Amino acid sequence: MTGRCHGGVAAPAPPDTVRVALLGSPNAGKTSVFNALTGLTAKTGNYPGVTVARYVGTCRHGDARYTVEDLPGLYSLVPISPDEQVAVDVLDGRRDGTDRPDALLTVVDATTLRRSLGLLAQVLARGLPTCVVLTFTDELARGQGHLDVAAFAAALGVPVVPVLGHRGRGVAALRDRLAGWREWSVPVVPPPVEPAERDAWVDSVLDFAGYRAPQPHRATRRIDAVLLHPLWGTLVFLAVMTLFFQTVFTLAAPLQDAVESFFALLGRLVDRHVDNPWLAGFLGDALIGGVGGVLVFVPQIALLFLLLALLDGVGYLPRAAFLMDRVMARVGLEGRAFVALLSSFACAIPGIMATRTLPSARDRLATMLAAPLMTCSARLPVYVLLISLLVDPSARWGPFGAQGLVMFGMYLLGAVSAMLAAGFVQRVVHRRGTAMPFYLELPPYRLPSARSVLVAMWDAAKSFVRKCATIILVTTAALWLLLNVPQHSGAELRAAGVDTGSPAAVSAYAVDHSYAAGLGRLVEPAFAPLGFDWRVSVGVLSAQSARETFVATLGQVAAAEDPEHPTRALRHLTYPDGPHAGQPVLTPPTVVALLVWFAYALQCMATVGAIRRETGSWKWPLAAFGCLTGLAWVLALLARTLTTVFLS
Repeated sequence: MTGRCHGGVAAPAPPDTVRVALLGSPNAGKTSVFNALTGLTAKTGNYPGVTVARYVGTCRHGDARYTVEDLPGLYSLVPISPDEQVAVDVLDGRRDGTDRPDALLTVVDATTLRRSLGLLAQVLARGLPTCVVLTFTDELARGQGHLDVAAFAAALGVPVVPVLGHRGRGVAALRDRLAGWREWSVPVVPPPVEPAERDAWVDSVLDFAGYRAPQPHRATRRIDAVLLHPLWGTLVFLAVMTLFFQTVFTLAAPLQDAVESFFALLGRLVDRHVDNPWLAGFLGDALIGGVGGVLVFVPQIALLFLLLALLDGVGYLPRAAFLMDRVMARVGLEGRAFVALLSSFACAIPGIMATRTLPSARDRLATMLAAPLMTCSARLPVYVLLISLLVDPSARWGPFGAQGLVMFGMYLLGAVSAMLAAGFVQRVVHRRGTAMPFYLELPPYRLPSARSVLVAMWDAAKSFVRKCATIILVTTAALWLLLNVPQHSGAELRAAGVDTGSPAAVSAYAVDHSYAAGLGRLVEPAFAPLGFDWRVSVGVLSAQSARETFVATLGQVAAAEDPEHPTRALRHLTYPDGPHAGQPVLTPPTVVALLVWFAYALQCMATVGAIRRETGSWKWPLAAFGCLTGLAWVLALLARTLTTVFLS
């Protein structure tokens, strides 16, 4: 069966396609099986809430075509949250106007087989052709557990195929089994539905299959005694995060310098070989100075997600989620909310979607409104630029680099602010919700597969580059046009005292008298208390489309000031006129204000749209936008004032 496939939200399958639903408990290896079957790269993770929508892959076997739907993980067919409701609706044929799936692949974890059989019993009672996919048999064997697979299949009355999805073992056998789905055996007597009778059925199946659960791993117990301790676990978490951001800055710096040198070379080639001034300006300022100035941060993005994938793969992130459940409880939330907020490190939109795993409507609303405060990858280029302007690269606080510590502080500020905001909203919004215990499986520590780690890094870098090639490119091109019109004649330039023989002087005058300058000066009074001049204000406005465009905007301004050394131009950017003429713009108080502004302002319209889709109303996204913008302005002013007092 070849991997001719696609991914995304489920759509009605063609009439000649066999629909196969893939379901199972969270963290049972379901998405790994889906990826192995279809050749797709849906995100996998060691904590529930990763799959919060239906992912679809298509593949062929001979003349047959199969549509495989990866459903959200669930522990029971009695749904308690929106994502579980999605899975149940698909099984019952109540979603998207489609019928029930033709067949089911039910993934069960061999190491937690007793719990998995409770869900399987409910699935078999649906009467659909079902094949059991048995995962983590390698860990069962390492833990000195045992299961007779043939006897297990006989006891269930349905086919059972052992599969290690992350290593590709057993996938071929599963594909062959899928081809004969019409001949799958069915239980002679369906499993009982009453809880007490179902428990007895589970016991009989396990006894017949000779099941012996794996022994708890001694090393795991010893490590967890430290990592899950309220005090020592918190200290380890802070130490891990500190080293995390030290690594991001230290290892990515040489790669960033190489990328920056590459774009500087491209800029020189444009100056040397492109004679048309408009084309040269667009290529040099908009593409190289703007979009290229954002692409410089690809190494940081890639390294950030590489480290996150490693922490998740070895099993540490679930421990962090469990540890943070105690913190979340202090603000009235639960650990599942932290899992949703954790998803926002990549982007707020997956975090907002992950709130579907929360049973309480009030907790869902509180968490999705707080998700934009988490430090997403779009903020990383802005933070790296501003921190490099604020902190000398050689500065150190003890054994640690100061830049990495400031970056960690910004991520910590975002996380704390998000939890406080979620707790505040949870208390003021009176919506009924069901209080449910926080249940999270802690997987054993394991070495992640190189493929899964590299795929996570590649997907993040590819998404960032795609964003640069679409939203940021369009915004940057529009800004370049606004920064270069209207055109000024030579006589006008000479009358203004501009040296027409100096391209930099001509470019600087054109930028300062452009339509963008007019727009920036129009909104400058609102940002003047924060220390933002019109150029910074235009960058802040452009960031409404995507935060990274702030970097692209300043990159264009810097390229106009000094094409050869744009970073140096930003450091020495001064007010051209007015009461502050000649004074530097990006002073430490102003940079601190910018950092705080970007930490709190809701500047991503895609995030606003995601909140609108999840809440079904414009009320909450507009309230979030207004409140976070006002909060960002007030806190940025406070940060600037305190920094000025501290430095005086």
